[in-house]
Amino acid sequence: MTESPTATRFVPATHRQVKQRSVEVDGEAATLTRYERQDGRNAGLEGEHFSTVVAADGTLKGFANMSLDLVGKPLPSRERSEQIARAFLQETAPDLLPRMKISWIDPHDEPIRVQRNGKEETVTLTGMKVKARNLADGRWFWVIVGADEKPMVFERDIVWITFPGHRKTEKWLHDSWLKAQAQ
Repeated sequence: MTESPTATRFVPATHRQVKQRSVEVDGEAATLTRYERQDGRNAGLEGEHFSTVVAADGTLKGFANMSLDLVGKPLPSRERSEQIARAFLQETAPDLLPRMKISWIDPHDEPIRVQRNGKEETVTLTGMKVKARNLADGRWFWVIVGADEKPMVFERDIVWITFPGHRKTEKWLHDSWLKAQAQ
Protein backbone atom coordinates (compact mmCIF):
# COMPACT_ATOMS: atom_id res chain seq x y z
CA MET A 1 0.00 0.00 0.00
CA THR A 2 1.33 3.39 -0.92
CA GLU A 3 -0.11 6.77 -0.11
CA SER A 4 -1.41 8.95 -2.93
CA PRO A 5 0.65 12.01 -3.88
CA THR A 6 -2.46 14.14 -3.25
CA ALA A 7 -2.59 12.99 0.36
CA THR A 8 1.12 13.09 1.18
CA ARG A 9 1.56 16.72 0.14
CA PHE A 10 -0.49 17.79 3.18
CA VAL A 11 1.55 15.81 5.73
CA PRO A 12 3.57 18.17 7.94
CA ALA A 13 7.37 17.85 7.64
CA THR A 14 7.43 17.30 11.43
CA HIS A 15 5.58 13.96 11.07
CA ARG A 16 6.50 10.40 10.06
CA GLN A 17 4.29 7.49 9.08
CA VAL A 18 3.56 5.16 12.02
CA LYS A 19 0.73 2.99 10.74
CA GLN A 20 -1.10 2.03 7.58
CA ARG A 21 -3.99 -0.37 7.13
CA SER A 22 -6.71 -1.37 4.72
CA VAL A 23 -10.20 -0.23 5.69
CA GLU A 24 -13.64 0.01 4.15
CA VAL A 25 -15.53 3.26 3.67
CA ASP A 26 -19.21 2.69 2.91
CA GLY A 27 -18.33 -0.76 1.56
CA GLU A 28 -15.46 0.43 -0.65
CA ALA A 29 -11.77 -0.34 -0.17
CA ALA A 30 -9.55 2.43 1.18
CA THR A 31 -6.26 2.94 3.01
CA LEU A 32 -5.96 4.63 6.40
CA THR A 33 -2.51 6.08 7.08
CA ARG A 34 -1.45 7.66 10.37
CA TYR A 35 1.48 10.01 10.87
CA GLU A 36 2.74 11.23 14.23
CA ARG A 37 5.31 13.80 15.24
CA GLN A 38 8.91 12.67 14.78
CA ASP A 39 9.79 14.06 18.21
CA GLY A 40 7.13 11.83 19.83
CA ARG A 41 5.19 14.74 21.32
CA ASN A 42 1.70 13.59 22.36
CA ALA A 43 1.96 10.37 20.34
CA GLY A 44 -0.63 7.61 20.31
CA LEU A 45 -4.37 7.31 20.02
CA GLU A 46 -6.18 10.56 20.91
CA GLY A 47 -2.90 12.51 20.70
CA GLU A 48 -1.44 14.66 17.96
CA HIS A 49 -1.54 13.08 14.51
CA PHE A 50 -2.07 13.62 10.82
CA SER A 51 -4.19 10.88 9.27
CA THR A 52 -5.47 10.26 5.75
CA VAL A 53 -8.07 8.04 4.12
CA VAL A 54 -7.51 7.35 0.42
CA ALA A 55 -9.89 5.29 -1.73
CA ALA A 56 -8.56 2.43 -3.86
CA ASP A 57 -8.92 4.64 -6.96
CA GLY A 58 -6.63 7.27 -5.37
CA THR A 59 -9.39 9.69 -4.33
CA LEU A 60 -8.53 11.54 -1.14
CA LYS A 61 -11.55 10.79 1.07
CA GLY A 62 -10.23 12.88 3.91
CA PHE A 63 -7.50 13.92 6.29
CA ALA A 64 -7.21 15.22 9.83
CA ASN A 65 -4.40 17.35 11.25
CA MET A 66 -4.75 17.26 15.03
CA SER A 67 -2.00 19.58 16.26
CA LEU A 68 -1.40 21.25 19.61
CA ASP A 69 0.17 24.12 17.63
CA LEU A 70 -3.34 25.15 16.48
CA VAL A 71 -4.95 25.22 19.94
CA GLY A 72 -6.16 28.48 21.50
CA LYS A 73 -5.48 30.80 18.59
CA PRO A 74 -7.92 33.14 16.83
CA LEU A 75 -9.93 31.59 14.01
CA PRO A 76 -10.52 33.04 10.57
CA SER A 77 -13.90 34.66 9.92
CA ARG A 78 -16.74 32.72 8.29
CA GLU A 79 -16.07 34.57 5.03
CA ARG A 80 -12.34 33.86 5.11
CA SER A 81 -12.99 30.21 6.05
CA GLU A 82 -15.28 29.82 3.04
CA GLN A 83 -12.63 31.36 0.74
CA ILE A 84 -9.98 28.95 2.07
CA ALA A 85 -12.32 25.96 1.79
CA ARG A 86 -13.29 26.79 -1.80
CA ALA A 87 -9.65 27.29 -2.84
CA PHE A 88 -8.72 23.97 -1.22
CA LEU A 89 -11.60 22.16 -2.94
CA GLN A 90 -10.73 23.74 -6.30
CA GLU A 91 -7.23 22.30 -5.99
CA THR A 92 -7.98 18.97 -4.31
CA ALA A 93 -11.59 17.95 -5.04
CA PRO A 94 -12.95 20.17 -7.84
CA ASP A 95 -15.69 17.64 -8.58
CA LEU A 96 -17.45 18.77 -5.38
CA LEU A 97 -17.76 22.45 -6.34
CA PRO A 98 -20.38 22.51 -9.15
CA ARG A 99 -23.25 21.20 -6.98
CA MET A 100 -21.98 22.44 -3.60
CA LYS A 101 -24.56 23.84 -1.18
CA ILE A 102 -23.14 25.21 2.06
CA SER A 103 -25.22 24.22 5.06
CA TRP A 104 -23.35 26.27 7.65
CA ILE A 105 -20.00 27.70 8.71
CA ASP A 106 -19.35 27.57 12.46
CA PRO A 107 -16.64 26.75 15.00
CA HIS A 108 -16.07 23.02 15.52
CA ASP A 109 -14.20 21.44 18.43
CA GLU A 110 -12.01 18.33 18.48
CA PRO A 111 -10.30 16.96 21.63
CA ILE A 112 -6.57 16.17 21.77
CA ARG A 113 -4.80 14.36 24.61
CA VAL A 114 -1.54 16.09 25.56
CA GLN A 115 1.19 15.95 28.19
CA ARG A 116 1.74 19.20 30.07
CA ASN A 117 4.05 19.57 33.05
CA GLY A 118 4.17 15.79 33.44
CA LYS A 119 0.38 15.43 33.49
CA GLU A 120 -1.98 14.14 30.84
CA GLU A 121 -4.87 16.42 29.93
CA THR A 122 -7.33 16.94 27.12
CA VAL A 123 -7.32 20.24 25.26
CA THR A 124 -9.77 21.49 22.66
CA LEU A 125 -8.69 22.15 19.10
CA THR A 126 -11.16 24.46 17.37
CA GLY A 127 -11.49 25.21 13.68
CA MET A 128 -14.09 26.80 11.41
CA LYS A 129 -16.18 24.04 9.81
CA VAL A 130 -17.52 24.72 6.34
CA LYS A 131 -20.17 22.00 6.02
CA ALA A 132 -21.70 21.43 2.61
CA ARG A 133 -23.83 18.98 0.67
CA ASN A 134 -23.08 17.68 -2.79
CA LEU A 135 -26.46 18.09 -4.48
CA ALA A 136 -25.35 15.70 -7.25
CA ASP A 137 -25.40 12.67 -4.92
CA GLY A 138 -26.81 13.95 -1.62
CA ARG A 139 -23.63 13.19 0.30
CA TRP A 140 -21.96 15.60 2.70
CA PHE A 141 -18.46 17.03 2.82
CA TRP A 142 -16.64 19.58 4.89
CA VAL A 143 -13.43 21.48 5.31
CA ILE A 144 -12.45 22.58 8.81
CA VAL A 145 -10.10 25.55 8.61
CA GLY A 146 -7.55 25.93 11.39
CA ALA A 147 -6.19 29.01 13.12
CA ASP A 148 -3.27 28.96 10.65
CA GLU A 149 -5.79 29.50 7.80
CA LYS A 150 -5.10 26.03 6.37
CA PRO A 151 -7.49 23.09 6.16
CA MET A 152 -7.01 20.95 9.29
CA VAL A 153 -9.79 18.46 8.45
CA PHE A 154 -11.32 17.44 5.14
CA GLU A 155 -13.92 14.73 4.71
CA ARG A 156 -15.98 13.92 1.64
CA ASP A 157 -18.72 11.56 0.48
CA ILE A 158 -20.25 11.27 3.95
CA VAL A 159 -23.56 9.41 4.09
CA TRP A 160 -25.86 11.02 6.65
CA ILE A 161 -28.83 9.36 8.34
CA THR A 162 -31.32 12.18 8.88
CA PHE A 163 -33.21 10.43 11.65
CA PRO A 164 -31.86 10.04 14.31
CA GLY A 165 -29.31 12.51 12.92
CA HIS A 166 -25.87 10.94 12.64
CA ARG A 167 -23.45 9.84 9.99
CA LYS A 168 -23.44 6.32 8.56
CA THR A 169 -19.97 6.61 7.01
CA GLU A 170 -17.18 5.20 9.17
CA LYS A 171 -15.12 7.74 11.15
CA TRP A 172 -11.63 6.43 10.36
CA LEU A 173 -10.05 9.87 10.97
CA HIS A 174 -11.53 10.19 14.48
CA ASP A 175 -9.51 8.67 17.33
CA SER A 176 -12.52 8.48 19.66
CA TRP A 177 -14.30 6.32 17.06
CA LEU A 178 -11.20 4.15 16.51
CA LYS A 179 -10.91 3.65 20.26
CA ALA A 180 -14.57 2.61 20.51
CA GLN A 181 -14.13 0.10 17.65
CA ALA A 182 -11.25 -1.58 19.50
CA GLN A 183 -13.44 -2.35 22.53
